[in-house]
Amino acid sequence: MNNIATFLRSSIGRKLMMALTGLFLILFLVVHLAGNLQLLAGDGGEAFNRYSYFMANNALIQTVSKLNFLFIILHVIYSIWLTRTNAAARPVPYAGKAKEVQSQWSSRNMGILGTLILLFLIVHLKSFWYEFKFGAGLPMITAGTYDGLNLDILDAYSVVATAYASPIYVAIYLIGMTVLAFHLYHGFQSAFQTLGLGFSKYKKLIQTVGVIYSILIPVLFAIIPVVMHLQQH
Repeated sequence: MNNIATFLRSSIGRKLMMALTGLFLILFLVVHLAGNLQLLAGDGGEAFNRYSYFMANNALIQTVSKLNFLFIILHVIYSIWLTRTNAAARPVPYAGKAKEVQSQWSSRNMGILGTLILLFLIVHLKSFWYEFKFGAGLPMITAGTYDGLNLDILDAYSVVATAYASPIYVAIYLIGMTVLAFHLYHGFQSAFQTLGLGFSKYKKLIQTVGVIYSILIPVLFAIIPVVMHLQQH
């Protein structure tokens, strides 16, 4: 155990934890997007409400959800740790534009991008996850048939639709997805590089997939609030 703790505190260990937690969150985004796209099913919210009920009542999903929160926290902690360590190791800034030549804008500003994403995540969780769990006076669907039972369940679709009716929230969401795209652009390739694949024969493939992923996922997420907002106006 002491050896593991020592490794996780080392420079390589910190980078490995960043890579592994980052890759888990990258996979989670795909699953989360698949569920959220059901908001656009055009069935008055039935598909999304069934999805929300399943997510809230499946033991495996709830376990994965708790792991997701854990990995987010670990990712934030290790990112702050690495940023502070790197800053301390290089107290004198690069001369002129040498630093800019050596790295991309997104890689030089991952700390800022990560902070903005964290702020967006807090707003997002407060608007949906917190409301679903602890909100009062939420809309319900009466006697829907779920798991073969007639149950009154949360009308999660209506909660989301109400939030996306606000142009301010839609604007915040679009800004959040833009920031996420830049964060993923560097983070995707950086994670594989940390795992030793960044300079392998798969380098070009990883770079291509990374670019596509960092654009496609945020764009698809962003389409949802825009479409739902326009449908209500």
